[in-house]
Amino acid sequence: MTYSIIYRLKAQSEYYAAIEWYRIHSERAAINFEIAINDKINILRTNPEYFRKTYKQFHEVALNKYPYSIIYLIDDKNNSVIIASIFHHKRNPKRKYRN
Repeated sequence: MTYSIIYRLKAQSEYYAAIEWYRIHSERAAINFEIAINDKINILRTNPEYFRKTYKQFHEVALNKYPYSIIYLIDDKNNSVIIASIFHHKRNPKRKYRN
């Protein structure tokens, strides 16, 4: 079964802000960041339970070469994965699971 991917507004803005930051510093880094995100998203499309549940119903997957994690929820009723945050590891961890 394939799950659809839904980005919350917060996650979407975090994603675009990260790409813009990398683009300012290195176009290649920005492209590689997008590839790293898309690689993890492709796994979530087919197997969202693969990554561990870290808090209540939130799951988390860290990117390999970038200091970010994808925080997400699984909505089995609608066959969707809801991306709640593209979370930078230097941010306050208390804010990780806030909507």
